[in-house]
Amino acid sequence: MKEIYVNQIKERDRVNTIFLVRDKITAMAKNGKPYMTLKLMDSTGEVDGRIWDRVDDLSNQFDTDDFVRVDAKANVFMGKMQLVVQHLDKVAEESVDLADFLPVSDRCVTEMRSELDRLLDSLQNPFVRDLLRSFFDDAEFYHTFSRAPAAKSMHHTYIGGLLEHSLAVAALATDVAKRYPQVDRDLLISGAMLHDVGKVSELSFERSFNYTDEGKLLGHIIIGVQMIDERIRNIPGFPHELSMKIKHLLLSHHGQYDFGSPKRPKFLEAVILNYIDELDSKINAVQLHIDKEHQSSGWTSYHRLFDRYFYMGQEKSEDNDLASLPESFNAATKPRTPQNDRENKRHDRPLGATVGEQIKNKNLDLFSAIQTKGENP
Repeated sequence: MKEIYVNQIKERDRVNTIFLVRDKITAMAKNGKPYMTLKLMDSTGEVDGRIWDRVDDLSNQFDTDDFVRVDAKANVFMGKMQLVVQHLDKVAEESVDLADFLPVSDRCVTEMRSELDRLLDSLQNPFVRDLLRSFFDDAEFYHTFSRAPAAKSMHHTYIGGLLEHSLAVAALATDVAKRYPQVDRDLLISGAMLHDVGKVSELSFERSFNYTDEGKLLGHIIIGVQMIDERIRNIPGFPHELSMKIKHLLLSHHGQYDFGSPKRPKFLEAVILNYIDELDSKINAVQLHIDKEHQSSGWTSYHRLFDRYFYMGQEKSEDNDLASLPESFNAATKPRTPQNDRENKRHDRPLGATVGEQIKNKNLDLFSAIQTKGENP
């Protein structure tokens, strides 16, 4: 088990533990000396690493996607935690637990599958139902879909994120359809569950998250439309207009050309899908940014994509807060710490149904079935 996780590192800590190397870049400082920038990750997040000395020597010992034991000093630079690495050694794959290094959804896999089945059973349009069942009742496809992240870096960037995000968008779609009876609920649900389906091939996620060649050349929108067209061809009598509308939902769900959308939304359900997809994505992205912060109050570090800082509130006195509660509650309440949060979420529970629990103690061949299909992160 890892000695310390990213979300536990504090300024001036001496850190000696294992990380997964997500990125590795060598550059030249102004004084002409080489230095190296690293992205080091585990299941709780990422931290920047800097190597200032013995760059060539250390660089030859590891590569991107390797596991390394790092000896470093933690400090905060421009509001962001980083590790100044003094030494590192490559670690054999067999000696690590994958669940300690891949961020995973906190949602239970069995619970999400049950939610998905209830959603599919609720569909009234037999063609929409058959199309969605053709995807999600396909064991090989669902194995990949349920483990894929929803993005490389922006939102739901963890194993199981794609399924979690799709179900969240579908839940928002259901809420909107209740409020606006003119909305075709089944059509909107089809877009919610399939709008990012191409990400199973756009992204690779056997260790760190990245783009496949197919993802770089085509992108998840085009890949998704191709996947849907192939499934529809195997459903006798599938209405041409319904097929056209579902494909348009995918082609337009980014909303604007500047955001990578081949088409802008041109009917009501397409407009709604664009907004609810963005809503869930933005909420998750902001929450992930807040969760990875090391300070417990005040403002977050600068978020480059949102172009702003986020306010987290002022820290309250723990003693005063607890004093205002009933004595029986105080006696049973354990103060919240990063260590407690991490144990409660992932590492102290018996092996069970969550994605993280399913991959715990597995070797790195877990996603070999995915690799044979050539999917992308």
